[in-house]
Amino acid sequence: MESPASRASPWHHGELALQRRLGVEQRMEEAGRRMVRDHLIEQHREFFPLLPMVVLGSVDSGGDAWATLRDGQPGFLHAPDPARLSVELEPDFADPAEAGMEDGSAIGLLGIDLGTRRRNRLNGTLRRRAGGFDLAVGHSFGNCPKYIQLRRVRFLRDPRTPSLAPPEESAALHGAARVLVEQADTFFVASFIDREGERQVDVSHRGGRAGFVRVDGDGRLVIPDFVGNRFFNTLGNIMLNPRAGLTFPDFATGGLLQMTGDAELLFDPPEGRPVEGAERYWRFRPRRMVWRPDALALRYDLEEWSPHALMTGI
Repeated sequence: MESPASRASPWHHGELALQRRLGVEQRMEEAGRRMVRDHLIEQHREFFPLLPMVVLGSVDSGGDAWATLRDGQPGFLHAPDPARLSVELEPDFADPAEAGMEDGSAIGLLGIDLGTRRRNRLNGTLRRRAGGFDLAVGHSFGNCPKYIQLRRVRFLRDPRTPSLAPPEESAALHGAARVLVEQADTFFVASFIDREGERQVDVSHRGGRAGFVRVDGDGRLVIPDFVGNRFFNTLGNIMLNPRAGLTFPDFATGGLLQMTGDAELLFDPPEGRPVEGAERYWRFRPRRMVWRPDALALRYDLEEWSPHALMTGI
């Protein structure tokens, strides 16, 4: 049997470069071999069926990354065995992320419970079937609850009933979309790399105090990166591949603002404006944006700010 020490490193060159920069490469190598698995442990198999929402990351045929949220009554996610997660969701062709979710596609998935701050991430290969798809697990691991605001969920309609509101496309961030970004305390980001002929897609959560994302004069988003688990999955991907996708949910209305574009990592505060708690920054230039009103059947009501988020600045 292969020992953990004999396996290839769980981290790719981008992740390793950032870990090395902080002097935590050896510690994270040991942690990664313990925590990053090629299967779902029992605790995670029990967690996913509790969720009313899932975050997905995909890459379309043009190489653009998209992040999206999909909802369902608890139980729409379940793991029939440790090697796969079954997702009971019909295709949603109003969602730009759907273009990267064909049979055989590599996708990223984040199970996050905003009511408990628990979250688990995995990626793998999508296999279509009647009524949904299965995700063959490539990598699976848990995440800490930092920067997640506590929210209470409620459904306004059956999540199987699609929204009747048409999506609206734009190439520039303005009006209500810009206000949503500038007032956000939560968003999700998809990124990916092609590693030794295999595509690895990641989707992750970002949180902070309301207003922690700044929009600069030319429409680029400037985002502080706060102290985290040192895995650097998102930023390590960006170091090797700038293409990324962001989604900003409007928890009060069920709307989703989805954007795809290019990201760059910054080690110094842009324009000399440091944010308290930020270790580094990244900048994102959207190329295409899609606003989907009432995309989600659920709504989330804020119950409690993350104490870690409140310790940061804006």
